Amino acid sequence: MKALFSMIVAVFITAFSFAQQMEQIPLIEVEGYSQRLINPDEAVFTISLQEKAMKVADASKILNTKTQNLADALKKSKVRDYKLIADNYSVDINRIYRSGNSRDSGYVARQNLRIVTSSTNEDLQKIVDAINNSGDMSFQLAFQISEQAQRSLENELLTEALKDAEARARLIAETLNIRSIRVHHVSMDAPRPVYPTIKLRGTNAMAEQSDMLIESDEQKVDKRVYVKYTY
Repeated sequence: MKALFSMIVAVFITAFSFAQQMEQIPLIEVEGYSQRLINPDEAVFTISLQEKAMKVADASKILNTKTQNLADALKKSKVRDYKLIADNYSVDINRIYRSGNSRDSGYVARQNLRIVTSSTNEDLQKIVDAINNSGDMSFQLAFQISEQAQRSLENELLTEALKDAEARARLIAETLNIRSIRVHHVSMDAPRPVYPTIKLRGTNAMAEQSDMLIESDEQKVDKRVYVKYTY
């Protein structure tokens, strides 16, 4: 027991001593920031399918048929570059609640589809037409910056943020007549996700409309660092 108490006291004294040493170190603390506004290089169509049937096999079959119809329509549309991704498939009991009571009425199958493309406005219209020609489907269109584009900017943004922090620290040092400074500690924020910009929601009623003008807005990618200089 005495040994444990002695160890706790030693740890406390060490931590206290370290804190005192840190307080005695003269510091200039600055924030560095960099930002780029870039055009999204990916368009993502999101389609949520849901079908009800008395048997699991029947509900699944209807979903599979719709998915295959969309795949066939995309091939016929001759879109140059796209990926059709199916995920989040599930089958649940179709439980109906009425007047405080519940009863089971077959099953409900759900499936999410995503069409990811880096194509031009002309091909986006072709994808809209393919969705509209595939059956009763609604969709959501969003524009985003691809992971590859974000990674390619990472080093540039970090370099610019560090240079910004250094410039701020040197300005403070010169203003206060501090002759020289050196880096003591560097930290940065965790990468923040760049959320897609949602531009359009549509149904197959759009098939009767003329070609749509689909444009994406610039999105912000930034980096923030925190640097402590000592002198």
